[in-house]
Amino acid sequence: MADENTIETPDVVTDVAAEGGEAQGRRGRGRGGNRDGGNREGGGRGRGGRDDRRGGKQEEDDGIIEKLVHINRVSKTVKGGKRFGFAALVVVGDGQGRVGFGHGKAREVPEAITKATAAARKKMIRVPLKEGRTLHHDGNGRFGAGKVTVRSAPPGTGIIAGGPMRAVFESLGVADVVTKSVGTSNPYNMIRATFDALSEQTSPKSVAQRRGKKVADLLGRGGASAAEAEAEAAAIVE
Repeated sequence: MADENTIETPDVVTDVAAEGGEAQGRRGRGRGGNRDGGNREGGGRGRGGRDDRRGGKQEEDDGIIEKLVHINRVSKTVKGGKRFGFAALVVVGDGQGRVGFGHGKAREVPEAITKATAAARKKMIRVPLKEGRTLHHDGNGRFGAGKVTVRSAPPGTGIIAGGPMRAVFESLGVADVVTKSVGTSNPYNMIRATFDALSEQTSPKSVAQRRGKKVADLLGRGGASAAEAEAEAAAIVE
């Protein structure tokens, strides 16, 4: 039976993990286990989750940014009591146009986060960025009941996004973007809808290569002069 108590911050994750450990310790005492040993086991899991993921963000030696988006606790009632499990949703990125997400399930919080991080690293995608700070064009994404809209923004706008979507753009390396999410607040659906919108992002360079034209030819169609189109095409990195 799924527990409706969801966890948003790693500090609360520690408390929930410790609670699960104490429940298992009580179950062990009923069967003749050691009381002190059961408490120490539960406390160790709680402290491990807080030390490993303090702040919900961790940067590894290879430059990959990891963000813990959501933790969900489920419990199963068995003969000796309740058996707890945890599901983690993690977003990773290099801050330079690559991002991915993954989820993992385990009996303990740190192990679930480790599984989710490994899954996210295997599914990273490349998203072209304009001037290394924003998206090239607007886009829409959808997954299930979740609908998101992402829009490019001028310098100084910042990341106007909430919840799971903010973690995606911070890991991606986007500095200016405006987003809107409607239809659901489920973090899993919001993340998948966001990735659906990001997967449709294209750059002028890729479009020009696909059509066999120059980037300046595409940029000069909006009434801009040839010199302006050439300068803008030279400024495009991706």
